[in-house]
Amino acid sequence: MYMSADVITTIITAAGLLVTLSGSYFAGLAWLSRRMDTRFDKVDARFDKVAERFDKVDERIHGLEVELNEVKIAVARMEGPTPRMIYPR
Repeated sequence: MYMSADVITTIITAAGLLVTLSGSYFAGLAWLSRRMDTRFDKVDARFDKVAERFDKVDERIHGLEVELNEVKIAVARMEGPTPRMIYPR
């Protein structure tokens, strides 16, 4: 089987082009993956800060609920029992 130098050169060039393109493709994917990881880390940090703020707000709301319940009890004690609509005989 005989192949000319031009055919061998063409095959080697095509293989080199394939290796170059696939290498650049995988390098681009690796760069994209690293970049996305850093961005997601930043977003996760922001989410953690927001979660901490929500926890603080939840604590404040719970404190207000406790205080409001105490105020309701105090007002109910001041008003006394509710009058009955039908009095017993």
